[in-house]
Amino acid sequence: MNTELQITNDGSHTLYAPEIDETYHSTHGAIQESTHIFINAGLKQCKRQCANILEIGFGTGLNAFLTAIEAEKSGREIQYFTLEKYPVPFEKTLQLNYSHQIPIKDSDSLFDKIHKAEWETEVQISTRFMLNKIQFDFTAYQPDKTFDMVYFDAFSPEKQPEMWTQEQFQKIYNACNEGAILTTYCAKGSVRRALQAVGFKVERLAGPPGKREILRGIKPFKR
Repeated sequence: MNTELQITNDGSHTLYAPEIDETYHSTHGAIQESTHIFINAGLKQCKRQCANILEIGFGTGLNAFLTAIEAEKSGREIQYFTLEKYPVPFEKTLQLNYSHQIPIKDSDSLFDKIHKAEWETEVQISTRFMLNKIQFDFTAYQPDKTFDMVYFDAFSPEKQPEMWTQEQFQKIYNACNEGAILTTYCAKGSVRRALQAVGFKVERLAGPPGKREILRGIKPFKR
Protein backbone atom coordinates (compact mmCIF):
# COMPACT_ATOMS: atom_id res chain seq x y z
CA MET A 1 0.00 0.00 0.00
CA ASN A 2 1.46 3.37 -1.04
CA THR A 3 1.59 6.00 1.70
CA GLU A 4 2.48 9.66 2.12
CA LEU A 5 4.06 11.23 5.21
CA GLN A 6 2.00 13.87 7.02
CA ILE A 7 2.47 15.99 10.15
CA THR A 8 -0.39 15.94 12.67
CA ASN A 9 -1.37 18.77 15.01
CA ASP A 10 0.78 17.58 17.93
CA GLY A 11 3.88 17.60 15.72
CA SER A 12 4.07 13.81 15.28
CA HIS A 13 3.89 12.04 11.94
CA THR A 14 1.22 9.88 10.45
CA LEU A 15 0.89 8.21 7.06
CA TYR A 16 -1.84 8.89 4.53
CA ALA A 17 -3.00 6.04 2.26
CA PRO A 18 -4.45 7.56 -0.95
CA GLU A 19 -5.75 4.15 -2.04
CA ILE A 20 -8.36 4.21 0.72
CA ASP A 21 -8.26 7.96 1.46
CA GLU A 22 -7.45 7.48 5.14
CA THR A 23 -4.66 8.35 7.57
CA TYR A 24 -3.13 5.85 9.99
CA HIS A 25 -3.82 8.18 12.94
CA SER A 26 -5.88 11.20 13.84
CA THR A 27 -4.68 14.36 12.10
CA HIS A 28 -5.28 16.13 15.43
CA GLY A 29 -2.25 14.31 16.85
CA ALA A 30 -0.89 10.81 16.30
CA ILE A 31 1.02 10.39 19.56
CA GLN A 32 -1.65 11.98 21.74
CA GLU A 33 -4.34 9.79 20.13
CA SER A 34 -2.44 6.52 20.61
CA THR A 35 -1.43 7.44 24.16
CA HIS A 36 -5.00 8.33 25.11
CA ILE A 37 -6.69 5.26 23.61
CA PHE A 38 -4.22 2.42 23.95
CA ILE A 39 -1.95 3.38 26.85
CA ASN A 40 -4.09 5.45 29.23
CA ALA A 41 -7.51 3.89 28.55
CA GLY A 42 -6.06 0.46 27.87
CA LEU A 43 -2.71 -0.76 29.16
CA LYS A 44 -2.71 1.32 32.35
CA GLN A 45 -6.10 -0.17 33.27
CA CYS A 46 -4.90 -3.75 32.81
CA LYS A 47 -3.93 -5.23 36.19
CA ARG A 48 -1.64 -7.99 34.92
CA GLN A 49 2.01 -7.57 35.84
CA CYS A 50 2.93 -9.86 32.95
CA ALA A 51 0.56 -9.16 30.05
CA ASN A 52 -0.01 -10.60 26.58
CA ILE A 53 -1.13 -7.92 24.14
CA LEU A 54 -2.71 -8.44 20.71
CA GLU A 55 -2.63 -5.51 18.30
CA ILE A 56 -4.76 -5.45 15.16
CA GLY A 57 -2.86 -3.16 12.79
CA PHE A 58 0.87 -2.67 13.44
CA GLY A 59 0.99 0.22 10.97
CA THR A 60 3.74 2.70 11.84
CA GLY A 61 4.72 0.85 15.01
CA LEU A 62 3.65 3.77 17.20
CA ASN A 63 1.48 1.69 19.56
CA ALA A 64 4.27 -0.85 20.00
CA PHE A 65 6.78 1.93 20.66
CA LEU A 66 4.58 3.59 23.30
CA THR A 67 3.90 0.21 24.92
CA ALA A 68 7.60 -0.65 25.09
CA ILE A 69 8.24 2.70 26.79
CA GLU A 70 5.42 2.10 29.27
CA ALA A 71 6.72 -1.42 30.02
CA GLU A 72 10.07 0.00 31.08
CA LYS A 73 8.48 2.82 33.08
CA SER A 74 6.08 0.56 34.96
CA GLY A 75 8.34 -2.46 35.39
CA ARG A 76 5.78 -4.72 33.71
CA GLU A 77 6.63 -7.54 31.33
CA ILE A 78 4.86 -7.35 27.98
CA GLN A 79 4.52 -10.02 25.31
CA TYR A 80 3.32 -8.08 22.25
CA PHE A 81 1.77 -9.82 19.24
CA THR A 82 0.83 -7.61 16.30
CA LEU A 83 -0.88 -8.37 12.98
CA GLU A 84 -0.31 -6.40 9.80
CA LYS A 85 -1.34 -7.41 6.29
CA TYR A 86 0.55 -4.58 4.56
CA PRO A 87 3.77 -3.72 6.43
CA VAL A 88 5.11 -0.21 5.97
CA PRO A 89 8.45 -0.39 4.09
CA PHE A 90 11.41 -0.01 6.43
CA GLU A 91 12.71 2.96 4.42
CA LYS A 92 9.44 4.79 5.15
CA THR A 93 9.67 4.08 8.89
CA LEU A 94 13.04 5.87 8.95
CA GLN A 95 11.19 9.12 8.17
CA LEU A 96 8.84 8.88 11.18
CA ASN A 97 9.67 11.29 14.00
CA TYR A 98 8.17 9.49 17.03
CA SER A 99 11.49 8.91 18.77
CA HIS A 100 12.29 12.63 18.46
CA GLN A 101 8.87 13.62 19.78
CA ILE A 102 9.37 11.40 22.85
CA PRO A 103 12.94 12.24 23.87
CA ILE A 104 13.59 9.49 26.41
CA LYS A 105 16.94 7.78 26.78
CA ASP A 106 17.72 5.53 23.79
CA SER A 107 14.39 6.31 22.09
CA ASP A 108 15.98 6.20 18.62
CA SER A 109 17.48 2.80 19.34
CA LEU A 110 14.22 1.42 20.73
CA PHE A 111 12.14 2.54 17.73
CA ASP A 112 14.80 1.23 15.38
CA LYS A 113 14.82 -2.19 17.06
CA ILE A 114 11.04 -2.46 16.76
CA HIS A 115 11.17 -1.92 13.00
CA LYS A 116 14.29 -4.00 12.39
CA ALA A 117 12.84 -6.97 14.29
CA GLU A 118 12.25 -9.96 12.05
CA TRP A 119 8.69 -10.84 11.18
CA GLU A 120 7.10 -14.13 12.26
CA THR A 121 9.44 -14.57 15.21
CA GLU A 122 9.58 -13.52 18.85
CA VAL A 123 12.22 -10.82 19.38
CA GLN A 124 13.29 -9.46 22.77
CA ILE A 125 13.35 -5.72 22.12
CA SER A 126 14.16 -4.68 25.69
CA THR A 127 14.38 -6.35 29.08
CA ARG A 128 10.60 -6.08 29.53
CA PHE A 129 9.21 -6.01 26.00
CA MET A 130 8.99 -8.97 23.61
CA LEU A 131 7.66 -8.34 20.10
CA ASN A 132 6.23 -10.74 17.52
CA LYS A 133 5.24 -9.07 14.24
CA ILE A 134 2.98 -11.25 12.12
CA GLN A 135 2.27 -10.46 8.48
CA PHE A 136 -1.21 -11.87 8.09
CA ASP A 137 -4.79 -11.01 7.20
CA PHE A 138 -6.69 -10.59 10.46
CA THR A 139 -9.91 -11.91 8.95
CA ALA A 140 -8.20 -15.30 8.43
CA TYR A 141 -6.31 -15.24 11.75
CA GLN A 142 -7.09 -17.90 14.34
CA PRO A 143 -5.46 -17.02 17.68
CA ASP A 144 -3.36 -19.75 19.28
CA LYS A 145 -2.65 -17.74 22.44
CA THR A 146 -4.71 -15.93 25.03
CA PHE A 147 -4.51 -12.19 25.65
CA ASP A 148 -4.95 -9.70 28.47
CA MET A 149 -5.16 -6.60 26.28
CA VAL A 150 -6.29 -5.96 22.69
CA TYR A 151 -5.48 -2.83 20.70
CA PHE A 152 -8.02 -2.78 17.89
CA ASP A 153 -6.49 -0.27 15.47
CA ALA A 154 -7.63 -1.34 12.01
CA PHE A 155 -8.66 1.16 9.36
CA SER A 156 -12.21 2.45 9.82
CA PRO A 157 -15.35 0.34 9.28
CA GLU A 158 -16.13 2.48 6.24
CA LYS A 159 -12.84 1.44 4.62
CA GLN A 160 -12.47 -2.13 5.99
CA PRO A 161 -15.95 -3.33 7.03
CA GLU A 162 -14.81 -6.96 7.04
CA MET A 163 -12.53 -6.25 10.02
CA TRP A 164 -15.30 -4.97 12.29
CA THR A 165 -17.86 -7.78 12.17
CA GLN A 166 -19.36 -9.68 15.07
CA GLU A 167 -17.62 -12.80 13.79
CA GLN A 168 -14.20 -11.15 14.06
CA PHE A 169 -14.90 -9.79 17.54
CA GLN A 170 -16.11 -13.22 18.63
CA LYS A 171 -12.76 -14.85 17.90
CA ILE A 172 -11.00 -12.06 19.80
CA TYR A 173 -13.34 -12.49 22.76
CA ASN A 174 -12.71 -16.26 22.75
CA ALA A 175 -8.96 -15.61 22.87
CA CYS A 176 -9.20 -13.14 25.77
CA ASN A 177 -8.52 -14.04 29.38
CA GLU A 178 -11.13 -13.04 31.96
CA GLY A 179 -10.75 -9.35 32.76
CA ALA A 180 -9.05 -8.65 29.43
CA ILE A 181 -9.49 -5.18 27.96
CA LEU A 182 -10.08 -4.15 24.34
CA THR A 183 -9.78 -0.52 23.28
CA THR A 184 -10.50 1.10 19.94
CA TYR A 185 -10.78 4.59 18.53
CA CYS A 186 -14.06 3.70 16.80
CA ALA A 187 -17.25 4.51 18.73
CA LYS A 188 -19.82 3.65 16.05
CA GLY A 189 -23.02 2.12 17.35
CA SER A 190 -22.64 -0.94 15.13
CA VAL A 191 -19.19 -1.63 16.59
CA ARG A 192 -20.40 -1.15 20.16
CA ARG A 193 -23.33 -3.53 19.56
CA ALA A 194 -21.06 -6.15 17.96
CA LEU A 195 -18.71 -6.04 20.95
CA GLN A 196 -21.64 -6.37 23.35
CA ALA A 197 -23.15 -9.22 21.35
CA VAL A 198 -20.05 -11.39 21.75
CA GLY A 199 -19.86 -10.77 25.51
CA PHE A 200 -17.76 -7.68 26.18
CA LYS A 201 -18.97 -5.18 28.75
CA VAL A 202 -18.60 -1.97 26.75
CA GLU A 203 -17.94 1.55 28.00
CA ARG A 204 -18.02 4.80 26.07
CA LEU A 205 -15.12 7.01 27.11
CA ALA A 206 -14.14 10.56 26.24
CA GLY A 207 -11.94 10.60 23.16
CA PRO A 208 -8.68 12.41 22.43
CA PRO A 209 -8.67 15.87 20.80
CA GLY A 210 -10.81 15.82 17.68
CA LYS A 211 -12.83 12.78 18.73
CA ARG A 212 -15.85 12.82 21.04
CA GLU A 213 -15.82 9.19 22.18
CA ILE A 214 -13.87 5.92 22.08
CA LEU A 215 -14.86 2.42 23.17
CA ARG A 216 -13.42 0.10 25.81
CA GLY A 217 -14.62 -3.48 26.18
CA ILE A 218 -13.90 -5.74 29.15
CA LYS A 219 -14.35 -9.50 29.25
CA PRO A 220 -16.24 -10.22 32.49
CA PHE A 221 -14.96 -12.60 35.14
CA LYS A 222 -17.00 -15.75 35.57
CA ARG A 223 -19.13 -15.79 38.70
